[in-house]
Amino acid sequence: YPRSRSLRVSWLLEESGLDWQYHLVDLMKGEHKSPNYQALSHQGKVPTLTDNDITLCESSAICFYIAEKYVPQWIPKPGTTESALHHQWVSFIISELEQPLWSMGKHKFALPEQIRLPEMLAVASWEFKKAAQTAEAWLPDSDYVIGRSPSIADILLAHTLNWAVKFEQKLPTKLEKYRQKLNQRPALMRALNKEQQALGEH
Repeated sequence: YPRSRSLRVSWLLEESGLDWQYHLVDLMKGEHKSPNYQALSHQGKVPTLTDNDITLCESSAICFYIAEKYVPQWIPKPGTTESALHHQWVSFIISELEQPLWSMGKHKFALPEQIRLPEMLAVASWEFKKAAQTAEAWLPDSDYVIGRSPSIADILLAHTLNWAVKFEQKLPTKLEKYRQKLNQRPALMRALNKEQQALGEH
């Protein structure tokens, strides 16, 4: 679904040059709750990837699967310092940087209205600011988080920073510059267009 974590996978697939198909699951119409979709994704969340005999959920796991099987240049060589730092970035992005943003989303629109807590928004904003300061300190002066080539961590980080802007969170200077640069990648533009085209045809 557009602008969800599915975009991470769509972006990597467009970067990879693989032949793939985008199937829209309309969250606004509740299609993620259908028996057919929940047979693929027990939680009824997007994205879900099917590739031959495997079905995968969780955006980061899907991205690693795609990279390991089809485009290994998108992950550092296992056992290297670069690989260790890459894993550190991925873990941090998912558990520390994204988490408070999704807390905002849950308490703004995702949770049933009767259990949303407006006071959680300020807490989540504080948490995000703290995590963003760490990301700013870690971010190298090069174009990408690891070495001279883009990696899965870059897709996850740029996507998460775009979520932050959507939730009206101010980014530190280096992170904002990095976000804007990654947003210029043609593969991201193609992935966004594919999402909107699927939504329009649905």
